[in-house]
Amino acid sequence: MLLVNLDPRDARPLYLQIMDEVRRALVVGTLRAEDPVPSVRELASQLVVNPRTVLQAYQELERAGILYVRRGQGTFVASDARADRRGLARDVAKRVLLEARRNGLGVEELIKTIRKVAAEEGEEDEEEPHLPASTASASATEGRYGETSPKLAPSGRASEGGKHGGKK
Repeated sequence: MLLVNLDPRDARPLYLQIMDEVRRALVVGTLRAEDPVPSVRELASQLVVNPRTVLQAYQELERAGILYVRRGQGTFVASDARADRRGLARDVAKRVLLEARRNGLGVEELIKTIRKVAAEEGEEDEEEPHLPASTASASATEGRYGETSPKLAPSGRASEGGKHGGKK
């Protein structure tokens, strides 16, 4: 069963939140290939949103090859839909980083705090080895909508010439 939670505090459009919830359900295994998803009207009623919002999300997911429609039977998860764990992690990281920047937090402070909270809750990083923040670096990458994230210097801060054109 597809459980969709929308966050009214999230600045992203509702249809993107719905799309992300479907992708999340694939990653965590609550949705599998060939599973039916709620009808547009059913999900719109459940979420108390305009049916066009749900329709837009479903159409985008269909274009992405995640959902398909069987006329007269409903909408289903495509048999070759893949759970993109890395893509989901990247999207979550981008949202958290944006929120941290809005609140005046730096990358290193955010990473340390996330690790501290995870340790307090007894969670371990299962997939990736722990890298000290001072050695982690990333190059500029293009996002889903063509935006470019800033290039991170070895300090974990945006380097000069990054997205905002100056030192952070």
